[in-house]
Amino acid sequence: MAGLLEHPGYDEERLKRAAEQLPCREVQAGMLLSLMGEPHQYCYPSIFIYGHRASGKSHVINVLMKELELPHATLSCVECVSVALLFEQVLRSFFGCDVASLLPRSPSLTDFVRIYRQQSPARQTRYIVMEKAELLRDADANLLPALLRLQELVEDNVTVILLSEIVWDTFRPNTGCFEPLLLHFPDYSKVELQQILSQDRHPSFSAELYSFYVSVLLGVFYSVCRDLRELRHLAALNFSKFCEPLAEGKVKETDTHKLWKNIEPHLKKAMQTVYLREVSSLQWEQMQQMEEETGALKGLSAHTHVELPFYSKFLLIAAYLASYNPARTDKRFFLKHHGKIKKTNFLKKNEKTTNHLLGPKPFPLDRLLAIFYSVVDGRVAPTASIFSQISSLVTLQLLAQVSHDDQLDSPKYKCAVSLEFICNISRTVNFDIMKYLYDFL
Repeated sequence: MAGLLEHPGYDEERLKRAAEQLPCREVQAGMLLSLMGEPHQYCYPSIFIYGHRASGKSHVINVLMKELELPHATLSCVECVSVALLFEQVLRSFFGCDVASLLPRSPSLTDFVRIYRQQSPARQTRYIVMEKAELLRDADANLLPALLRLQELVEDNVTVILLSEIVWDTFRPNTGCFEPLLLHFPDYSKVELQQILSQDRHPSFSAELYSFYVSVLLGVFYSVCRDLRELRHLAALNFSKFCEPLAEGKVKETDTHKLWKNIEPHLKKAMQTVYLREVSSLQWEQMQQMEEETGALKGLSAHTHVELPFYSKFLLIAAYLASYNPARTDKRFFLKHHGKIKKTNFLKKNEKTTNHLLGPKPFPLDRLLAIFYSVVDGRVAPTASIFSQISSLVTLQLLAQVSHDDQLDSPKYKCAVSLEFICNISRTVNFDIMKYLYDFL
């Protein structure tokens, strides 16, 4: 496939080395080279490269810049928290620290352009590569339009390459701007993921064995995860478990069916940790060892050592209180100025504390959020992050959704953890849950 990177302006050996590092991305690399042209030619002022996460955008750019030895400045819009830092990094990459020090304390775009134009013109195209470019939408209104036509402003052979996970239509300012050339990086197909992941084979085992392991991994995860970095992480995390029967001498490399039967249940359990990162790789391995030793722990929700985000812990506490406390007691527990409530009115006659024996009861989403905002420390705005963490708790089987998807009213949930589990979670956030449980008054 190295022929796809043929270009009259670049050395063939360099192009061949670059192609070897770009499996399944030779077509996109070839298109990018066509847009860039020969080194001494003026390139198009700005190029916008977009595609989903882990689709090879940054990798292709970095390999081409490094192997072809092109003058470039690679910036992360996450790290460049100010315009001054962005201008400084560009000048330092192209002209050195002495030129970057000429910028005033709070430089404007005019200062940057003035200092740039005072330097010697480029002998070949200079490239400014900006990763996570979607953050530029939150910068000064004139920054993005200026970067798109920077070549015209500085009167030099410079091209700005923007890398983003979202489409260009969400960038375009209302006032209009110079339109960059668009280049799309599609997601990797299953065959391409198989080819790329198979290159990471363990030196102690044959390429055929690791290729089979990758096919098993993709057979389990491909329907829920297409992210190359996530799949590579999962492949490295679970390969030792796959090789256990081989290390113990129970099977041979050719016994693929036995190897598949041994690893498939383990991979299905690992599906609960995809993207969420509530547990680290080390925690996941420790939990699997604990399960093998005791044989009593089943499923991720049974582990008391799961590390949850801060607000997820309070959401789980609120869910437990909503499941085991009658709804009529919420005012008594969570309303500060509820007035005096006599115990005779609060407790029904001959009522027995059997909520924990009867099991968790379903509760609506609005009640969960009301309790959550009452028990959490500090003011928390209702954001999409809170709702996504509720979905994560359902995925982790710590919450169970009991209402149907086609139900028009608010969804209902039940808490699926034990009293011991929620007490352990409460201790980590210094919350005394026993004071809020109706059964233990």
